[in-house]
Amino acid sequence: MRHAYDLIVFDWDGTLMDSTAHIVRSIQRACVQLGLPEPSREAASHVIGLGLIDAMRHIHPQLPDATHHAMADAYRHQYVHQEETVELFDGVLAGLAALEDAGYLLAVATGKSRSGLNHALASTGLQSRFVTTRTVDECHSKPHPDMLLQICEQTGMQPARTLMVGDTSHDLLMARHAGTHGAGVSYGAHPLEVLEDCSPQAIFHSYRELQQWLMHSN
Repeated sequence: MRHAYDLIVFDWDGTLMDSTAHIVRSIQRACVQLGLPEPSREAASHVIGLGLIDAMRHIHPQLPDATHHAMADAYRHQYVHQEETVELFDGVLAGLAALEDAGYLLAVATGKSRSGLNHALASTGLQSRFVTTRTVDECHSKPHPDMLLQICEQTGMQPARTLMVGDTSHDLLMARHAGTHGAGVSYGAHPLEVLEDCSPQAIFHSYRELQQWLMHSN
């Protein structure tokens, strides 16, 4: 069956991995650790998907750059050392294998660091599932199109045959800027109305719903 897309590029946190709440709490704890005002859940959720320094700039834009770097260091400590279980969403592990078997090329574009993504791939056993991955360490932060354009160039896929899947407006705007298609998932960081404002191809309310749509997209 000829699918509507050749290449599916996934965001990681909040799209494949159920890590949104842990990220939010880690941002809040990092701010408290440094004696800074604790951001609301909504404010902390909004910056998920950005590169870490850009995220901290959005949280407290009035602070100097050195403080943003200190916030990033505190966040890393909180994220790694807090005892919380972070797992893939239901259906992701088997679903990605089925997509690969169906002929899709799979990739990841994430605001995580390279070391953070490599650790996540190793812990989930998904290292070999993706033909390539891009992180904020190699590319401009979302919503700049750099990640998607690099992935398309490396794989030889056309943007018009590429779908970006993510849980934030940063993902969907990156897709728009790169000339690819975009699909949103409402179970991650950004609320439904924010995703709708980006006019994606579709919005899905569970990973299994997304999976079913991809398997029958033609």
